[in-house]
Amino acid sequence: MAGKEADQEFVEYVVKQLVTKPDKVQTERKIDELGVLIELVVDREDMGVVIGKEGKTAKAIRTLLRVLGAKNDARINLKIIEPTDGGSKKAEKAEKVEEEEEPKEETEEEKPKEESEQEEAPMADLEL
Repeated sequence: MAGKEADQEFVEYVVKQLVTKPDKVQTERKIDELGVLIELVVDREDMGVVIGKEGKTAKAIRTLLRVLGAKNDARINLKIIEPTDGGSKKAEKAEKVEEEEEPKEETEEEKPKEESEQEEAPMADLEL
């Protein structure tokens, strides 16, 4: 990994340990007025693993980068970029299913009747 900074190598190492396709992990390091920005690209199937439930994994990686940045007097940010390539077959299949499902309109029989529309029981049959 010649030519890469320690923060970039750190992100690659951690993420490659988490994902199922480590060869698809790519990082790009940019420096701007806000500090260092590390852009992370992983395979579409590994996005959920990198982000984690409620974003906890991504938040943990960002916290570790903040510690690394504080050690080097720099602000390090992590941006996880969604892949734009063809993606996985599972994702494509899910998109097709979503497109095919259309909202079903309720028929008159399925619609619940409002209180004013409900049939009233005949009162003539009751004896007082």
